[in-house]
Order: sequence, then C-alpha cells, then structure tokens
Amino acid sequence: MLKCHLSVQIENTFSGLLSEKWLTHVVESALSAARVDEAVDIELVIATDDTVHELNRTYRGIDATTDVLAFAFSEPSQSEDKQFVMPPGEVHNLGEVIVSYPRAERQAAEQHHSLERELSLLIAHGVLHLLGYDHEESEDERKMRELEVKILDSITSD
Repeated sequence: MLKCHLSVQIENTFSGLLSEKWLTHVVESALSAARVDEAVDIELVIATDDTVHELNRTYRGIDATTDVLAFAFSEPSQSEDKQFVMPPGEVHNLGEVIVSYPRAERQAAEQHHSLERELSLLIAHGVLHLLGYDHEESEDERKMRELEVKILDSITSD
C-alpha cells in the first residue's frame, strides 16, 4: 500500500492559497498512476519565479525561470523490469519538486484551464521526473504524457 510522506513548503507570497491536503492528493495520484507502492518521501515547494530562476541557474546552469524543477535523490528506472524496490519498512526519499506558482498562473490562463489543473499537471510532471520518467525521446515523452493525462483524469474524477 502506498505511503507517501509529503513535506510541503509554500513561500509566504502564496501562503493560504493552497491546501496541503489537495497537494498530497495530487502527489499520491501521480505515485499511484506510476504504480509506486513503496513508502516514499517527497518535498514539494511552491515558489516564486525568482526562486525557481535561481535554482535553475545554480543547479542546472540555465539562466531562466521555468515552470517546474525536479531534483531526484537517486536515479530510479521507469522501465517495468527495473522498478526500484526498497527493503520492507524502508522509506525511499525520491527528492524535491519545485513549482513556480506565478508561471502556473500564466500557463493556466494561456491554456484556458484552471490554475488547479495547471498545478496538478506541473506537480505530476515533477513527480514523474523523480521516478525516472523523461521526455527527451519521443517514445519516452509519449509514455510520460499518457501518465500525466491518467493522473489529471483521476484527480478531476474524484
């Protein structure tokens, strides 16, 4: 059974705008869609464009803001024959997902959907990156996009 310990940090600018319960639901939906059933720790940060820009420049060498960053603490594999397995009772620390709240607001307006949908997509995208999913190759991108749609559908059908 999935056990996710989610540590949430919301920068003061956005304090009170998001429910930790809802954020946990989004993360757990992503983990469930990816068939993760081990106990995991994830840190989720809801940040400003400036924070995301600085992290992107410092850790990725890209001097620009982005919508979501994912910093995995290990390199798990997305292939079904190489699923990571932890010893019973051990918690796997997957890493951190950092989402730019202002960027999510802009992208939601551009895509003509709700901020909640955009945040769900960005959080799910980041969690999938922590699990080893990527979109560098077209087949990998297709798999990742299919999972994102499945996650969004599960969140909106609740």
